[in-house]
Amino acid sequence: MKSAIFYLTALVVLAGCTNTKKAIKSPESITVEAKNAIQDIAQATIFNDSNFATAHIGISIYNPATQQYLYNYQGDKYFVPASNMKLFTCYAAMKNLSDSLVGLRYSLFNDTLVLQGNADATILHDDYKSDEFLHLIGQPKIKAIIIDDRNWKDNGFGKGWSWDDYNDDYLAERGPLPLYGNVVKFIFNNDELTTKPELGLTFTNFNTYKSFSLKRQFHDNKFSFVPAAKTPKELSIPLIINGAQTAQKIIATITGRQNVFSISQLTQSKISFSIVKPNSILKTQPTDSLLKPMMHNSDNFFAEQTLLMVSNEKLGVMSDERIIDTLLKTDFKGLPQKPRWVDGSGLSRYNLITPQDFVWVLNKMKADFSWQRITTILPTGNEGTLNNYYKNLAGNIFAKTGTLSSQVALSGYLITKRGETLVFSVLVNNHQTSATAIRRGVEKFLTQVYEQY
Repeated sequence: MKSAIFYLTALVVLAGCTNTKKAIKSPESITVEAKNAIQDIAQATIFNDSNFATAHIGISIYNPATQQYLYNYQGDKYFVPASNMKLFTCYAAMKNLSDSLVGLRYSLFNDTLVLQGNADATILHDDYKSDEFLHLIGQPKIKAIIIDDRNWKDNGFGKGWSWDDYNDDYLAERGPLPLYGNVVKFIFNNDELTTKPELGLTFTNFNTYKSFSLKRQFHDNKFSFVPAAKTPKELSIPLIINGAQTAQKIIATITGRQNVFSISQLTQSKISFSIVKPNSILKTQPTDSLLKPMMHNSDNFFAEQTLLMVSNEKLGVMSDERIIDTLLKTDFKGLPQKPRWVDGSGLSRYNLITPQDFVWVLNKMKADFSWQRITTILPTGNEGTLNNYYKNLAGNIFAKTGTLSSQVALSGYLITKRGETLVFSVLVNNHQTSATAIRRGVEKFLTQVYEQY
């Protein structure tokens, strides 16, 4: 009887062990199942969608916890990334800029103030206070102001930018000492037109049309009224910056002084002078107060100036080419594929990046910085450029969009229904439909990955 009981007990234990072994799956089998599931989702939501028929598509999904790719479709191929390029710029700023922005450096020699810009986009920008800057340049004892622009080693436009967008506010020129976002704002109030800043701008065709807009000459800060269906209440148009020249005019207007010069101007005029490099620092805003709108609103100007700030802080000069070369040899030396990277914003179609590169940068960002900081800087569902998208994933997706004509991109983090944090990059080039249709297809894909993984 005892042996029979023992035998039955042994059978129960063995049966339990057998069931347990069947229930436990190896990490490899789980990964294979996940890959197959994501492949099925991609097939149903993207590859069977006629909107993607002409497109060049790259998808990489990575699980940092297991350090494994769950899915790779052309993950090592190169794509035009559009504004996903800002992820590279954002990481560089988070790594290399201090908690507060260095707005500029300066020195006061007797009654002469010497300013050296640091590419800070926030000075006199409508979204930020610039009291310290205004106090600095407005001191009564100052008789002359000299802008030390010897650290400016770049151009107003980036390589490969679309020249025919020059009149649009998202293509503001870059500069060493940007003021008012390097744009002029026109405010229309009945028959009155005011500008900010006031620069004594010239206009042609004034009051010629019942409803109108404005267009700047390509190479000059001269504006013409052009017919439009409706007169806008406000309109911002990029200014010709010419290094420090426009900053000189703005500072002269604000302070009421005529003695505002740049070192480049003095050099060209063959005026002898001796200038010591400015050594005092004027700090302006918390760094993340610039990075958040840069990523939430995909602000091209903020991104361009941010990369130039990183350049000036690391190299002592402002040069996209030099800082990109330096970053690729240092902070980004571990990228899976060597990218072609030419600007800070992604406006250029010369940029060529792989989905795996974006996954690598995002994974490095997650390892190097706090999750709270990352999720504050990046928009979640129904925020910023994700507005009206991923509403049901608010708090579970944090990502950067990218859009150029026929190019759509989205890279970021996805926290799945099971609580897994995945890093993803979806790049779509050369589609022949609307950007909205492509975005909705990607939204379906990522939403189903969230639900099933």
